[in-house]
Amino acid sequence: MVVTHRIETSSVEDLQKLLGNFDENLNILTRELSLTASVNGLSISLTGEEECVDIGCNVLSSLLSIISAGERIDRSRIVYCIELAKEGRSADIGSVMSGVVAITSRGKQIKCKTVGQKHYVDAIKKNTVVFGIGPAGTGKTYLAVCLAVAALKGKQVEKIILTRPAVEAGEKLGFLPGDLQTKVDPYLRPLYDALQEMLGLENYAKYMERGVIEIAPLAYMRGRTLNNAFIILDEAQNTTREQMKMFLTRMGEGSKVVVTGDLTQIDLPEGKKSGLKQAVSVLKGIEDIAICRLTDKDIVRHPLVMQIVRAYERDEKKNTGE
Repeated sequence: MVVTHRIETSSVEDLQKLLGNFDENLNILTRELSLTASVNGLSISLTGEEECVDIGCNVLSSLLSIISAGERIDRSRIVYCIELAKEGRSADIGSVMSGVVAITSRGKQIKCKTVGQKHYVDAIKKNTVVFGIGPAGTGKTYLAVCLAVAALKGKQVEKIILTRPAVEAGEKLGFLPGDLQTKVDPYLRPLYDALQEMLGLENYAKYMERGVIEIAPLAYMRGRTLNNAFIILDEAQNTTREQMKMFLTRMGEGSKVVVTGDLTQIDLPEGKKSGLKQAVSVLKGIEDIAICRLTDKDIVRHPLVMQIVRAYERDEKKNTGE
């Protein structure tokens, strides 16, 4: 049955943000749901099949809540809201927008953008060890670094330790020119970038010089006990079973551990099993250890990244006969 429903906005400014440039946002919504739309004053009317109109109205309401939270509307967010509405989860958007994860050195507020990210952040706050698993662009590492900096500023920890396996160059890194820092820099650059955005270059340099922030390849964690530290292991899909066990047993009193990785991007030599994959299986169900699985719906980079990830997933399922 064809119906028409109307959504009211509170101001011209909110209406303009909701519609987008040349009604771009509204056009995305109508194309995705096969609706027609008209604007009259501060109201938007949607016409189409009743189920689609209901979804469209829920999406517009969700987008208005995002706008009221001071956030930007783009295609990826519109599509994400549509998917949530189809699952009957539009109300989750409001909880995602509430609360600030951290504030950058330039005063920008960092907030979760998806339900998966909100669950991930909440898990890090509540648990001692958290595994964040998901595809590229879901904010696994960036959000962990944001929370680490917030914990350091709040004096919840005394140190931030960031590490990742340098698989591409081999863990020994011996054949590359330069000193240790020069050898590992290419593999740790994403961690540097996130820290510099959160702290600013000057504070970042001070913390590094004083040893408050430490960034090192995984091999250099062996034999240590890491107390009162926020420890992040990035790209953990490229750890071996032995490396993962070694890393997890470095944790000392007052420390928090976040392990991030993407099980679809394992670069280990043939015959080597991922330590992340095994850890998730072995440690499942242990109290104070949380396992968060982010999906392609949580990708917050360019909208095409979501489509690329999904295309590769379809191809992989086709090749494996699933």
